[in-house]
Amino acid sequence: MQKKQPVKKNQKSIEETLWDSADKLRGSVESSEYKHVVLALIFLKFASDCFEHRRAELIGEGKEKFIDMVEFYTMRNVFFLPEESRWTYLIKNAKQNDIAVKIDNALHTAEKTNKALQGALPDNYFSRLNLDVSKLAALLDTINNIHTLKDKEQDIIGRIYEYFLRKFAIKEGKGKGEFYTPKSIVNLIAEVIEPYQGIIYDPCCGSGGMFVQSMKFVESHQGNTKNISIYGQEATSTTYKLGKMNLAIRGISCNLGDVAADTFSRDQHPDLKADFIMANPPFNLKDWRAADELTNDHRWSGYDVPPVSNANYGWILHMISKLSDNGVAGFILANGALSGGGEEYKIRRKMIQNDLVEAIIVLPRNMFYTTDISVTLWILNKNKKRRTAKLNGITKEYRDRSGETLFVDLRQRGSEYEKMFIELTTEEIGPIAANLHNWQQVDCDKTYKDIPEYCYAATAAEIEANNYSLVPSKYIRFVDRDSGIDFDTEMKRIQHTFKAILAEEAESQSELKQAFKGLGYEI
Repeated sequence: MQKKQPVKKNQKSIEETLWDSADKLRGSVESSEYKHVVLALIFLKFASDCFEHRRAELIGEGKEKFIDMVEFYTMRNVFFLPEESRWTYLIKNAKQNDIAVKIDNALHTAEKTNKALQGALPDNYFSRLNLDVSKLAALLDTINNIHTLKDKEQDIIGRIYEYFLRKFAIKEGKGKGEFYTPKSIVNLIAEVIEPYQGIIYDPCCGSGGMFVQSMKFVESHQGNTKNISIYGQEATSTTYKLGKMNLAIRGISCNLGDVAADTFSRDQHPDLKADFIMANPPFNLKDWRAADELTNDHRWSGYDVPPVSNANYGWILHMISKLSDNGVAGFILANGALSGGGEEYKIRRKMIQNDLVEAIIVLPRNMFYTTDISVTLWILNKNKKRRTAKLNGITKEYRDRSGETLFVDLRQRGSEYEKMFIELTTEEIGPIAANLHNWQQVDCDKTYKDIPEYCYAATAAEIEANNYSLVPSKYIRFVDRDSGIDFDTEMKRIQHTFKAILAEEAESQSELKQAFKGLGYEI
């Protein structure tokens, strides 16, 4: 058995090497643009590798007469690529002055040939950017060295795509990284709501991260991803394409609407009823409708009309309107949505009276690349009554949780990465989800208990007494660590510490004076 060669400590990963190569485009194109350049090329390389692999399979099986028939590729979830769309053709012409035109044509032809790619790939993009030919050729060479099918278990192309989305979100910062939700947040939502089967919907799906992680969640629990249907919508055209590409490279079928469109003004799934909703809407979106627009929209039926000044409750009511009778939603909002007056107060009060709020989980600060504020994960449930459900082959007995809401505070959890961001690790997410699931079950008296500074199950009466505020700190008990302190003892300790500090300072000043005196100067 051959031993694995040890990885050199300074050896860069595929992702890092590719990032360095992509970063060399700086000067030729804005950094906010070159994510589309890089990811489109990565997609073409991956699609070509899959095509060539399937083509070789057909030849090996003695089916040469079928190698140019589209259906013999699509039946294996492989995109058929005409010659001008294949990576080998692009590499052969990489140093030609018209390589940008050839890449645009490759993308156009690939999209035209495969219905699943409709609206997914950049249109006439490379030609318009006027990229430096030598830099573009160097990027093609770097990507050419990536063996996308070398280890299917490692999902190399998915790993690269995910790495780039995250790096671009970090690099572009506030106001530009909305297309990407940090993976640990998506993992937390998936583990909490358990989307094993049915329709998953995201009304502001960005680059499709919610869907990708949902599929990974099901696979990691040995579930069947064929039991899931994906529906989403995205308003920004370039991000819409990112999402479709992201799902396409992973073979995930989806319906993201026919075009990029605003969910409020052009809902492309008007009759949809989802079993699960996962979303990260834009925080505190202002002027999301005109004062006279959407005032009689069916999505607000039974509630006050969400205010023009902030879309938070517009998103909430939109998602409530999309839930099936047993539907569950997990979504992220800024903490300001937990309280406040006006129409938001009235809507929140009605939601609580309608018994829709299952859990409120406040997250650590610095989890997002676009803001450093602490945000909240809301869990809504259309059916909190006692029922039996089968999830991934396991029967669960849910108790009647009518009139109860679980509050969880995770602000002291999480691990640091990239020197400035916080994430919840897999080891942390498991117990958090288990705690909520234990609270939901019929034997919760044996498996769940309120824990100071962590969680508390509040009644509707308690929430009403707090003026329908959903701020967790109003319910979770915090330990008073000050009342047991002896004041005189503590003051003496502080006095002693300051004396020592002042003595050290005086000594330092004396030494400084002596040094200057030795040089013939007095201070």
